[in-house]
Amino acid sequence: MSESALSSSTPRIWPVGALCRAIADALEARFNPVSVRGEISGFSRASSGHCYFSLKDESGQLRCAMFRRAAGSLDFSPRDGELVEVRGRLGVYEPRGDLQLIVESMSRAGQGAWFEQFLKLKAKLEAEGLFDAARKRTLPVMPRAIGLVTSLGAAALHDVMTALQRRAPHIPVVLAPAAVQGNNAPAELIRSLSNLYELTEQIRRPEENLVTKTLKKVAQPGLVIDVILLVRGGGSLEDLWAFNDEQLARTLALSPVPIVCGVGHETDFTIADFVADLRAPTPTAAAELVAQPREVWLGALDIVGRRLQNAMFRHLDRQNQRLDLTVARLGRPLALVSRQRLRLASSAQRLQSSAIHFLKQKSQELQTLESTLPTAMQRGLQRRDERLQRAALRLGLLDPSLVLQRGYAWLTNEQGETLTSVRQTSPGQRVQAILADGAVDLTVVSAG
Repeated sequence: MSESALSSSTPRIWPVGALCRAIADALEARFNPVSVRGEISGFSRASSGHCYFSLKDESGQLRCAMFRRAAGSLDFSPRDGELVEVRGRLGVYEPRGDLQLIVESMSRAGQGAWFEQFLKLKAKLEAEGLFDAARKRTLPVMPRAIGLVTSLGAAALHDVMTALQRRAPHIPVVLAPAAVQGNNAPAELIRSLSNLYELTEQIRRPEENLVTKTLKKVAQPGLVIDVILLVRGGGSLEDLWAFNDEQLARTLALSPVPIVCGVGHETDFTIADFVADLRAPTPTAAAELVAQPREVWLGALDIVGRRLQNAMFRHLDRQNQRLDLTVARLGRPLALVSRQRLRLASSAQRLQSSAIHFLKQKSQELQTLESTLPTAMQRGLQRRDERLQRAALRLGLLDPSLVLQRGYAWLTNEQGETLTSVRQTSPGQRVQAILADGAVDLTVVSAG
């Protein structure tokens, strides 16, 4: 075989970078510029202003990058689940050999299927009142124990445990593991939450035994779960789709204790976020919301201790002053007796002076009475004598004998009764006439 024939049958060996550039050139010549319609997934905006996401539909997915200049011309904020139309250039990201679309412009084309399903379920549960602010409960200031639902292999578990260990290592954590992504994730999340609910109820009613063996091993006697964390790290809309499950939402609404949902990043929202009592932007933030730093409580305890100590010292000072005053009084009884004697002598002197003054006053009154009594008696006797004379004169004027001396007579019948009318007499009746110097017996000749 000739050398030329051998060289034509041997395939060319490409350097990786050269092959990537050749593919990129072929794409550039064959497709660009290109317009693509698809649903946004895994959208993120870097600190540099560049945006990274994927466009997907039922049969495929394409990585996209939108640099800061193009992203600055957007008139809306892209988010997962939105259906968009983009225009750009296909290329190969040579460091990884990934096919990607460099997006130069983007416009809305409607809601994606996933997002439409999300909005439909959100509207349904909101109409039933599962999102009402009135049913949201406040978090306990110092929980006795914290329930945690997440995956054993998730970075969120490490983040939460690190935050709790740093802020409140004294608070026990009861872990109920569950898958947080995939078709089986909703059922596992529901089961883990139910186990924690049962543990809470079993603690409140010790006669019931509803807790799984796994949780029995981690639950300490007297352990009371006051709050539950439901956490997962960030991801695309489909990665977080387990937390948009309707049955999971209804299970969250039945929680006997407050629930904090920390799923995804700050821009990620799920149905679980709306049903939970409180939404945290990240799993670490969820842990920080339920665990005040131990230093804060220790500082508050120090302040209370100092206040109590100062109050105790002030109280002891007051009691010592009272004791010193009492000791001082008891230590000099003669001074007290002397003061009491002076008070007694002063009182006795005032009493004696008052008695002497009273006696002098009464003696003067008696002397005055002695000097005025004869004159007063004489005037009194004279007034009474004059009244007696006037009475005798009035009585003398009433003497019937004076009337008889003027020629009148006083007639009486045989019984001595006074006759004042002729109707009291009859012919032949004997009567007596009393005159000024004697009496005369008479006989009535006629009457009328």
